[in-house]
Amino acid sequence: MKNKILPIVICGGSGRRLWPLSRTSYPKQFLKLDNKISFLQKTIKRIKKNSQILDPILICNEEHRFIVAEQMRLINIKPKSIILEPIGRNTAPAITVAVIKSLQKNFLNKSERDPILLVLPADHIIKKENEFLSIINKAIDFAIDEKIVIFGIKPNKAETGYGYIQTESLLKDNKKEGRQVVRFIEKPNSELAKKLILDEHFLWNSGIFMFNARSFLKEIEIYSPNLLENCKRSLSRNLIDMDFERLDRDSFSKCDDISIDKALMEKTKSGIVLPLDAGWSDIGSWDALWEVSDKDQRGNVTSGNVILENVSNSFLKSSDRLIAGIGLENLIIVETADAILVASRNSAQQVRKIVEKLSFKKMDEALAHKEKFRPWGSYTSIAEGVNWQVKKIIIKPKEAISLQLHKYRTEYWIVVSGQGLVEKNDEKFLLNKNESTFIPRGNKHRLTNPGNDLLILIEVQSGEYLGEDDIERFEDIYGRFCNS
Repeated sequence: MKNKILPIVICGGSGRRLWPLSRTSYPKQFLKLDNKISFLQKTIKRIKKNSQILDPILICNEEHRFIVAEQMRLINIKPKSIILEPIGRNTAPAITVAVIKSLQKNFLNKSERDPILLVLPADHIIKKENEFLSIINKAIDFAIDEKIVIFGIKPNKAETGYGYIQTESLLKDNKKEGRQVVRFIEKPNSELAKKLILDEHFLWNSGIFMFNARSFLKEIEIYSPNLLENCKRSLSRNLIDMDFERLDRDSFSKCDDISIDKALMEKTKSGIVLPLDAGWSDIGSWDALWEVSDKDQRGNVTSGNVILENVSNSFLKSSDRLIAGIGLENLIIVETADAILVASRNSAQQVRKIVEKLSFKKMDEALAHKEKFRPWGSYTSIAEGVNWQVKKIIIKPKEAISLQLHKYRTEYWIVVSGQGLVEKNDEKFLLNKNESTFIPRGNKHRLTNPGNDLLILIEVQSGEYLGEDDIERFEDIYGRFCNS
């Protein structure tokens, strides 16, 4: 019988170099840059083409739990577990927790026990999927032999945004054979990167791993025992919350904020690197996305409402407003509802510095979009003043906001599409397109979408305080206890 493979998909990270589209509230892995499916969904669909690959364990920040669950539902995947990190602690704690979970009693059925684990970031592009699946099968033998396999990418430029792996033997022959790992180099400066790509001992670090669970934990116990102990404790004190598994905050916060490379791979003697030639990119910048995207005859990549005249080798993406470009070359222009990025393609790696400046100034644009995502749908702030605000609210079919009241504001709802079931104190009634209702402050209320189409409404708020924490909840089908 062939070995089962259990994927561990890491859904953390903020993707700051793809700002303003990627932000902490809705980072890169959840974006649908081709307007079809997200990076996360592509990652899962890619590996599920192999019948030996099980449904995944997903690890994400608790803030993103409903986004993850909804994106899995849309592609008909039921994860083995969705583990929620109370705080970000880099890849070593996340991976270790998932590995411990894979060995818990009664977690997998008898035919799936003791699988090979495949660790995948959720935000990569792999164009040659058959080649990728083939090299995964090749890695199984190493994992069975208690090796920790990392997949390395042959460099094609002096990239400063990736880590590098030095191999014991030369890579000239291009054989797809496992090679002993000598050392890891963190993201180098430009001068060092130019030297590394000329040396036939170096590969880019893809961040994709394969190993046997027990052999991995044995190595972690040797090289990072405190990390292992805190991960065990955070999982043993977990809280099951609907479809989610919340790690214990106190235990998990004691884990070092450390990558799996530093915690284990730079120390273990069991590391093996397999060269991977599958059209891989981690899309770590807008320039990287330009490189892997289809281009027009002048080398431009465009998306959305874009009109060009005498423009070449540029990336232009409009989310809403028209972008008109004239006489441009080697530029990145990305438009969203509240921010516009204009950058040279050569400076794409520096976008994170802009995000750092925005964060230092405590500007909302650093972390959150105008559109806020909730388990029932989303809302977008259209206009606001001192004591008023106008929002566009979208509620998905069969979903509902919580039964709640506000102490400081009133609300006026106007349905523009679909049908809504309104609960207001002891009343219940339907609102159809072009109909409206008024919610005085202090009134218990809830809005449900009973239909099969999206419910879209305009909400006008008025009051002395309009913050999202002015919500007192009485019932919530999503088990929320805060303003989310």
